[in-house]
Amino acid sequence: MMLWNLIKEDRGGQILLLLLAIAIIAVPMLNALPPDHALHIPTYTVALLGKYLTLALLALSVDLVWGYLGILTLGHGAFFALGGYVMGMYLMRQIGERGVYGHPELPDFMVFLNWDSLPWYWTGLDQFWFAAILIILVPGLLAFIFGALAFRSRVSGVYLSIITQALTFALMLAFFRNEMGFGGNNGLTDFKDILGFSLQARETKVGLFVASAVALALGYLISRAVIQSRLGKVCVAVRDAESRARFLGYRVENVKLWVFTLSAMIAGVAGALYVPQVGIINPNEFSPLNSIEIVVWVAVGGRATLYGAVAGALFINYAKTWFTTELPDVWLFALGAIFVLVTLFLPKGIAGLFRRKEASA
Repeated sequence: MMLWNLIKEDRGGQILLLLLAIAIIAVPMLNALPPDHALHIPTYTVALLGKYLTLALLALSVDLVWGYLGILTLGHGAFFALGGYVMGMYLMRQIGERGVYGHPELPDFMVFLNWDSLPWYWTGLDQFWFAAILIILVPGLLAFIFGALAFRSRVSGVYLSIITQALTFALMLAFFRNEMGFGGNNGLTDFKDILGFSLQARETKVGLFVASAVALALGYLISRAVIQSRLGKVCVAVRDAESRARFLGYRVENVKLWVFTLSAMIAGVAGALYVPQVGIINPNEFSPLNSIEIVVWVAVGGRATLYGAVAGALFINYAKTWFTTELPDVWLFALGAIFVLVTLFLPKGIAGLFRRKEASA
């Protein structure tokens, strides 16, 4: 009953959750069919779909702060990458003696750089439960500290956007350094297994796909619960008239801080699910261009709808896969064209088109 109350007036959310439920059941079944069957879904396609779902979860986290708080964040790629790095560190600790140098504890890149022991911040990451806590805690803590400094200084608008971009750029430069202990420009890769299951096994890839779909559904429901609550109504008030909300006695900086931190945690979970499905995490994930592209996903899908952000992420990333395979030199032009066309003819994004049809029905 509580679940239905969250989505009973949310037609787009109902469709999204229904499609995710169908995918959780149908994709594993179709993947298990013989390869020569007409309905068979190859395992590499399952992994690709799982990757799309993690990116959709990332877009959802951006829409939560941009759509409902009015904060145009250009640094959410940093929280995504931090969650990915924590997962990558856990996966590296699982390799053990199967690495190139056969060291029972040190990853290959540390042996190559003549490190004598693991840095203190790698301690405990051989345990999945500890890594799972850090996947949420590390991005959340960074967002909390950053937000406390920025929001209580009343930094807003384009200045806040620039600062978030500077944050992710600074982290990118830091993670490129070998002495940081995160693999330098090569990052972390050559993962073997997760929770004792081989990452190359079909069943593991299917399991990661299902986990990504469940995480997206939970992320949507959590976000929906926030925006339907009193906190969500205050968020919209802050977005539309911050000075008036402050005059009425609301602690605007606290509202921004808690929603921004929650959004960063969701982005960290997305990054953690992304890494085992693509097999690598490197400093390029911190690139400011990646964060800008996430904003494009949300704009194309439809800001302040949640499900629109998911649709935009899935659409743009599918288009990216097709263009980079068939017409690699055309992709950036195609992305720009999509953004311009949506801005001109669908100012409310894909979700706006859906809402228009719903209103005329």
